[in-house]
Amino acid sequence: MNVLDRFRLDGKRLFITGGSRGFGRVIALAAAEAGADIVLNARDPEALARTADEVRERGREAWTFAADIAQPAACEALCNRVLAEAGPIDILVNNVGGRNLDVAIEDTDLETWQSFIDLNLTHCFICTRIIGGAMLERGEGRIINIASISGFVANRGIGGRHYETAKAAVIHFTRATAADWAPRGVTVNAICPGLFMTEPNLAWAKKHPEVIKTFVSAVPMGRTGEPDEIGPLAVYLASPASSYVTGAAFVIDGGYTLW
Repeated sequence: MNVLDRFRLDGKRLFITGGSRGFGRVIALAAAEAGADIVLNARDPEALARTADEVRERGREAWTFAADIAQPAACEALCNRVLAEAGPIDILVNNVGGRNLDVAIEDTDLETWQSFIDLNLTHCFICTRIIGGAMLERGEGRIINIASISGFVANRGIGGRHYETAKAAVIHFTRATAADWAPRGVTVNAICPGLFMTEPNLAWAKKHPEVIKTFVSAVPMGRTGEPDEIGPLAVYLASPASSYVTGAAFVIDGGYTLW
């Protein structure tokens, strides 16, 4: 096997949450190009169908499951349905998340706080427990959690600290699960993006251009990331090339957290 062959995902099946747009779509298409069949989840059936068609254009199979996995009960039901209808799953990418709300801590009610913790953290636990649990039974698998540099730093000029809190927890959940599952053949790693111009951030840039400008001014590379720059890293973590990597949190931020 040559070095490039070690990045192939032939014969593997990848399940990604939030797979219709942004990072989810990019990771799904990158994995399909590397040879994986793709199982997609998102809330919008039409967007799911479009991404599934793009997967099939790359010669791979695709399944779609519309559900709002920010709701814990819906998330559990989805995971069980995925295993029953599209399993076995070799690679799990817990990608769903977002800030969505710019609100100060002192103005955040408990219901809002809990809903965003469920969006960014609880779904990650549920999918890992159910989909990852099935991997444990087979003695092999890959889990990739999409965290954020916000798990390491507090962002300037923006509220919604539920996001930083949840993403920090995702990073440590990654490490703790990796420690428990490494002897059982399942690796668990995290990707921690900086500012990438996904659809939500493009919308944010229109409403709060000063926040984006402040952020970019502190990036040593002098620019935001483009979503397709995430795909190769995800393929690496999903592939045999990363066979000795677990519990890692890969920062991809143009150098923002260096200062």
